Amino acid sequence: MDKTWFKIAGAVLVIISSTGLGFYMAAQWSERLKTLEKLKKMIFLLKSEIVYANSPLTEAFERTGKKAGGSLGALFLTVSERLISQQSESFFTVWQEEIDKLPKEVCLSGEDKQNLKGLGEHLGYLDMEMQERNILLYLEQLDLTIGYLRKHKQEKTRLYTSLGIMGGLFLTIVMY
Repeated sequence: MDKTWFKIAGAVLVIISSTGLGFYMAAQWSERLKTLEKLKKMIFLLKSEIVYANSPLTEAFERTGKKAGGSLGALFLTVSERLISQQSESFFTVWQEEIDKLPKEVCLSGEDKQNLKGLGEHLGYLDMEMQERNILLYLEQLDLTIGYLRKHKQEKTRLYTSLGIMGGLFLTIVMY
């Protein structure tokens, strides 16, 4: 009798955990979309600071980070602080290192981080027009990614939740 209750409890736990994993994956999709939309706003702010306010890179990153807040704002503030304190490192090196240090809460894929690193490759040493073009190119890439995420959000959410539930049921059936 005791073995039966343990089997039932184990089956329920497997189903609940796999369902939870499915919901978690669906939430990650939505969180990535929100993060990229916020990043897009921040890049627009950065562009306006560089192009229209004619601010140096350190000031532009500091102002953008303060306006945005959150983990991405902290990224911009940290980059600004490191550029001010360490004049020997190039902007691109600092930018890459700080992107690599982003916490797990910042829901960006590896491709998103690579694209973000690519943005910093040409900032800081080109003329203003080329910097603006580089930022606009990154914004186009960001728009494509955001469009894809929006288009497939409902589909992927259903898929992840369904696979979580069905996977749990399948595992339960196979194990018992």
